[in-house]
Amino acid sequence: MDGLMAAMGNERRRWALSLSRRRFDLQGAVFEVIVIGAGIVGSAAAHALGNDGRRVLLIERDWKEPDRIVGELLQPGGVKALRELCLSDVINNVDGIDCHGYAVIKTSGEEVLLPYPSDKRPNVGRSFHHGRVIMNLRRAAQRAPNVTCLEGTAGELVTDPQTGRVYGVTVNVKGSDKPLTCYAPLTVVADGCFSKFRKQFIPREVIAKSHFVGFVIQNCPLPHKYHGHVVLAKPSPILLYQIGSNDTRILVDIPGKLPSIGNGDMKTYMEEFVGPQLPLAIQPSFYKALKTERMRSMPNSWLPPSQNKTEGVVLLGDANNMRHPLTGGGMTVGFWDVVHLRNALRRVPDLDKTVVVRNEMSRIHWRRKFLASVVNILANALYALFSAGDDPRLQQLQTACFAYFKLGGRCVSTPVGLLAGIISEPWTLVGHFFAVAIYGTLLMWFSGPVYMIPANIVKSIMVLYQACVVILPLIGAELRS
Repeated sequence: MDGLMAAMGNERRRWALSLSRRRFDLQGAVFEVIVIGAGIVGSAAAHALGNDGRRVLLIERDWKEPDRIVGELLQPGGVKALRELCLSDVINNVDGIDCHGYAVIKTSGEEVLLPYPSDKRPNVGRSFHHGRVIMNLRRAAQRAPNVTCLEGTAGELVTDPQTGRVYGVTVNVKGSDKPLTCYAPLTVVADGCFSKFRKQFIPREVIAKSHFVGFVIQNCPLPHKYHGHVVLAKPSPILLYQIGSNDTRILVDIPGKLPSIGNGDMKTYMEEFVGPQLPLAIQPSFYKALKTERMRSMPNSWLPPSQNKTEGVVLLGDANNMRHPLTGGGMTVGFWDVVHLRNALRRVPDLDKTVVVRNEMSRIHWRRKFLASVVNILANALYALFSAGDDPRLQQLQTACFAYFKLGGRCVSTPVGLLAGIISEPWTLVGHFFAVAIYGTLLMWFSGPVYMIPANIVKSIMVLYQACVVILPLIGAELRS
């Protein structure tokens, strides 16, 4: 492993030198596509379009390996998208771990195992250190034909003052006082969850009701190897999954205002409130990691997708659409967005025909709906149930969801197939969600003595109402977008 890291470091230095040399002849350069952001989506898009013969400029502020606490688990649907993009190798040789499903664990110790369903071949996800896969994606983009990589900060989009059409971007290049201006008939904005350009095209505000606070636990004995773990803690869930041979990521969801990390309040919160809710086997390594590991936070954001209406630009990935990361579906949606973009542009030989391109971008918006809406709705609906807190109706729905999974069979395989990005049928998701709610009402009817049945029927109606309150706004947000 030390030899691998040293080799990667030498390659990064050679790469940085080539990037710095390349910037001097780009002033006024014309490309077919400019991609802003060399993250998950931007790097994959540059690779795909470059291999399709497009002249691509890929702009990234900092080409060093990023270090994030999310974007570390790729669902099987995302693995399939990588195969479609000829990028399967990017998740190899990063000390990654196969993922075969999930374990959902109550604080009482009761648990249910949710394996990924199989079709023609076993469906397997992959977890890893985020930065290592990013660097593999960037190397793939750099090696692709027709792709120019540039280190700098995208300053402003160059637009036509009359029509608003985007036809280029200014770039503040590292080590230079003079910004570059580069031109292209299509600019792909893929600058992530904190997108600089989003507000120019999307009027909606990003909503963040909670944060993930995460750190790495060394040599953590997870109850189920090769599985992600969801602990149904209070007030909201805790995620654990292995990202390396010796590294396990823990993500603690904290609604509302965060305790301060700087003054020690967060550490106290973890010790006194989070630790006791973890499975007993995990607790020793958890408390040990608290003494040495750096805690970091990340907002859990929600942004329904918006349809692009501006010529010359398209927003992809988290710049356009986010959901709660509980189900780990963001990268899967992002990679499939790249597949849709590549396929759409194959139908447009001349990208200067911006009206034709815009129409194709509108079609992408609806083509991606089947998968993206499933991932978006499921992530936010499950989070509502798993963060029930002290709400009795949500608690009942959480109990019903757990009991529904315990039934096994299609009550597991189909919901997990939806979560994994394998099944992209929104109507199937809605059907199973209300099946959970109805099953919960039946459990309520027959709980307690006979004379309580009328009161339980009334309560069950309120639970069904709560189910509608959870999912119907999410469906509406997808339909309005």
